[in-house]
Amino acid sequence: MKKNWLGTALEILLIVALSASVGIAWNRTLLTSAWRGEVAARAEAAPAANPANAVAEPMPLGLMQVKELLDAKQAMLLDARSTTSFAEGHIKGALNLPLEEAGRNPSRPLQVKVPAEASLITYCNGFSCHDSMELAKILVKAGYANVYVYEGGFPEWRDAGYPVAKGGS
Repeated sequence: MKKNWLGTALEILLIVALSASVGIAWNRTLLTSAWRGEVAARAEAAPAANPANAVAEPMPLGLMQVKELLDAKQAMLLDARSTTSFAEGHIKGALNLPLEEAGRNPSRPLQVKVPAEASLITYCNGFSCHDSMELAKILVKAGYANVYVYEGGFPEWRDAGYPVAKGGS
C-alpha cells in the first residue's frame, strides 16, 4: 500500500511540531530567562577569570605521546589504580599512587621527592576510568606544573604490546 505525499508530509509536520513542543516545554525556564535577558546579565555580572589565580587543567595524552615521553625518559608515570590492580599488571616503570591514598594528603600526595617542574603522567583503567584525572587534579593543586593524563590507560598500553610488569611498586 502506497502512502501519498500529503500523508507523509503531514506525518513529518506532526513529528516536527511535537518535537518542538517537547523541546520548548523542557527548556522553558532557560528560554524564558533568555527572552528576558537574564542569561546575558548573569554572564556580564560574572567575575572575569584571573589568569594569576587560575589552576591549570591536566592535559590529556594519547598512546604515542606517552610512549615517546617515556622512551626519552622525560616523564614519571603514576598509576591511579588500587594496589591490587597495580600488582596484577601495570605499565613498566610506573609508580603506584592510588587516588584514595593521594586524597588523604592532597597537599603532599607523592611520598617520594619530585621536583614541581617534573612531567607527571597519570593513568588508570582506560577511557571509562576517571581516577587518573582526579589524581592529576590533586597533583596540580599540590603545585606540580606539568601534569598529564593518559586516557587510554593500562588496557590500551597492554593491548598495544608495550612493556608491562606485575608485582608491587
